[in-house]
Amino acid sequence: MSTSKQRRDAAHRKLERQLQRREELAAQRRKQTILMSVIGAVVVVALGVWIVVANTKDDSNAAAAGKCHYVASATSQGGPGAPKDTTPATSGKIKLKVTTSQGDMQFTLDRALAPCAVNSWDHLVTTNFYDNSPCHRLTTSQLKVLQCGDPTGTGTGGPGYSYDEEPPTKSDPYPKGSIAMANSGSKGTTGSQFFICYESCSGALGTDYSLVGEVTSGLDVVQKVADAGSDNSNGDGDGKPKLPITITSIAKE
Repeated sequence: MSTSKQRRDAAHRKLERQLQRREELAAQRRKQTILMSVIGAVVVVALGVWIVVANTKDDSNAAAAGKCHYVASATSQGGPGAPKDTTPATSGKIKLKVTTSQGDMQFTLDRALAPCAVNSWDHLVTTNFYDNSPCHRLTTSQLKVLQCGDPTGTGTGGPGYSYDEEPPTKSDPYPKGSIAMANSGSKGTTGSQFFICYESCSGALGTDYSLVGEVTSGLDVVQKVADAGSDNSNGDGDGKPKLPITITSIAKE
């Protein structure tokens, strides 16, 4: 038969076991709380990253989805302002009769290649922006292009707006006869200036320039200008064409 002291000792040990168990349970709850907090933080961060990536993807695919963002700029030479149509067609071709001081050409633009750039061309041609504008640059070394589209003839002019590039996806992005849009080397600086590759430009360029179409007749006009050479005012094989050429008019056929 237990004594009073034995009963008190047993009760004390039981209390200690209960307190220890409570502490263990409390510790487990603290660990669970910390774990859930960490998981929650990871989920929040992951969700934030997903949103950023999704938005970036949406922006990068804006042109492909037919959404064009024309942004006003300071490089305006009496331009007509940005196109009002910001959701242009993404298929179909435009044939243009190009009259120059050195002979006639035909351009065929393909909306599927760069919908926003071709939409801008359509707008600028309709408003006669390109009429009476000189081709201000000729390169004759590794890169062989004639650059036009700046009514000032300085290489710094534009239509008063700019927009994002629509890089070509073909393995041979700029074959001979290609027409592509020039830019300043920074994203979103495409305007009215364009260049014609009188030889393939694929090996000399990256894919940062919107391909809009090709010269379907009259490429010999560009070759004639190229054969006369450049004045090397920008360096060896790069400058104004020695044989001046001016776009008199561009009209839809």
